[in-house]
Amino acid sequence: DYEQMFQTTGSCSWLCMIGNLKKWKGETLRRTFEVKGREVTLSAERREDVGKSYRVDFSWDDNTVSFAELLDSVGELPIPPYLNRETHESDKTTYQTVYSKIKGSVAAPTAGLHFTSDVLASLDAHGIDREEVTLHVGAGTFKPVKSEEIQDHEMHTEYICVHRQTLEKLIKHNACAIAVGTTSVRTLESLYYMGVKLEKNLDLSEDELHVCQWEPYEGETFEMAANVTPLKAIQNILAYLDRHSLNSLHSSTQIIIAPGYEYKIVKMLVTNFHQPQSTLLLLVSAFLHGDWHKIYDYALAHDFRFLSYGDSSLLIP
Repeated sequence: DYEQMFQTTGSCSWLCMIGNLKKWKGETLRRTFEVKGREVTLSAERREDVGKSYRVDFSWDDNTVSFAELLDSVGELPIPPYLNRETHESDKTTYQTVYSKIKGSVAAPTAGLHFTSDVLASLDAHGIDREEVTLHVGAGTFKPVKSEEIQDHEMHTEYICVHRQTLEKLIKHNACAIAVGTTSVRTLESLYYMGVKLEKNLDLSEDELHVCQWEPYEGETFEMAANVTPLKAIQNILAYLDRHSLNSLHSSTQIIIAPGYEYKIVKMLVTNFHQPQSTLLLLVSAFLHGDWHKIYDYALAHDFRFLSYGDSSLLIP
């Protein structure tokens, strides 16, 4: 649970990507920082490697300081590297959505940057229901697709949280939604397959609800999906929450959405323009049934801005 881990004091462990790894010979690293007006010494010990990441044990000598407060004080906001500049103080506001609440992502869900407080108020005034979901964006989102065959591309795992109220709103709208950003797409579409798994067993653990990369395309879950509507899938999740006295669903997804994928819940998509050889462009291609070239050609011909601080689009298949 990201929220719980960020509130730890004294020590914690994380899987980390480490730059300039060769410079870290294995010794314990220590630095003293000022946090909340007090000097705090932070130590880091590198442990075993896990794939392309390393487990790092962190400890610090002030038990009144949480790990989140440490990061806020000594960390640097990870703006997109293609901006080719240092992080500015203003990025803390401009590279963040106005509705952000939960710490945990490695990047802002940038489609949401287009929604100001005034825009949200206008949506509310027009009686448009809106709900917020949490998916902690993983660094793998930005991993380019280098393999010639998509089946050779390994997706990352991302952790999601969806509240009961959101599920109830989905049921109210017959399990149909307009997604803001590819992050929301992966969350909503993963909910469907979690609901499919619950069709025959409401006693699965949250770990067992994890959506594997290829489950929407093959195997038992894929076969079961033929008999489970999106509405029934969301109803199954609500029944699961009732059965286990939960107010929100915490699980994870490794879903990959590529051409050939059949969307279940997302009917329209607000998103920025994405770069070639990315899983995000694959997702858009699947949403538009492969007919994305003319949209991107138009954007290029009219000098639309791409990527995180770029222009937005509303895609309706």
